[in-house]
Amino acid sequence: MCQKKEIYFTVGELIEILKSLPQDMPILTSGYNSGFDNFYHPYILKLKHEPENMYFDGEFQYADKEDKDTFEAVVLQRVFRDD
Repeated sequence: MCQKKEIYFTVGELIEILKSLPQDMPILTSGYNSGFDNFYHPYILKLKHEPENMYFDGEFQYADKEDKDTFEAVVLQRVFRDD
């Protein structure tokens, strides 16, 4: 098992953060390809649903000011590595 210093959040820590957010807000995560990574502190984004996107683009995208039918969601964005 990984040491604590290598893991960004424990279950208890994540629960405490999520308790402070609207309880009916959806949660989404970034992804693509294989394996698992840490994620940044959860944050809220304005998004739009685009179910016709290819799987590698994700069915939810950042919303622009002029977009209609947008919604807010809590996002668990995986940590980006460049190694």
